[in-house]
Amino acid sequence: MSAHALYVTAAYAASAIALAGLIGWILLDRRARRRELADLEAAGVRRRSDRGGARQ
Repeated sequence: MSAHALYVTAAYAASAIALAGLIGWILLDRRARRRELADLEAAGVRRRSDRGGARQ
């Protein structure tokens, strides 16, 4: 394997690892935000969009 091929392979591997890390981070953050929303809704806090069509 030439030095160029090794460099390209390493670059692709680093990119794949970075993308996998970002996707994992997004999924974990999504789970945390959903849990946070569920806790707020259980505490009685409602979204402004839940007002049933009342416009201000």
